[in-house]
Amino acid sequence: MNPAAKGESSGNSSGTGAGSGAVRDAHTSDLVSSHRLGRRLVLAALFEAEFGQRTAGSILERHLAEGAADEATADFARKLVAVVVEQRVDLDQLIEKVAPQYPVVQLARMDRTLLRSGIGEVLHSGTPSRVAIAEWVELARTYSGEPARRLVNGVLGRIARDSVAGAHSVPESGPQ
Repeated sequence: MNPAAKGESSGNSSGTGAGSGAVRDAHTSDLVSSHRLGRRLVLAALFEAEFGQRTAGSILERHLAEGAADEATADFARKLVAVVVEQRVDLDQLIEKVAPQYPVVQLARMDRTLLRSGIGEVLHSGTPSRVAIAEWVELARTYSGEPARRLVNGVLGRIARDSVAGAHSVPESGPQ
């Protein structure tokens, strides 16, 4: 099944015709599908990069060259990969701050990638937190299982709550 087709709708479920609401619903549906595919591409690129053979950016570009995405999806995926790559150390520190019982170096590669990507989207994308959390929780369930789903849900939920309260700062290194 084509991941882009999963969960798509016509956007005109109200039956009111092609008014501005229908156009807005269709645009929202397209954006949701675009971001959903973008997240899958981000996850694939960052996970493959965990093995150290290629950079996440080059892996993502390879997937995009294979025709996997439209321009909106490609832009979303590029921005999210860039955030995760550039902020990796900060994201890891944030994971350790929020979930100290799960040291980043001991997490499975997939779980680590899911957390970094989800946090990157929650904090740096402009996507509503509850939407980003729901999407990354579903990806965790699909690609890692129930324990990872709970971990991703808990960590992202806490980070979203803390960011609203202004408490999502990255811990400073050094003795405390």
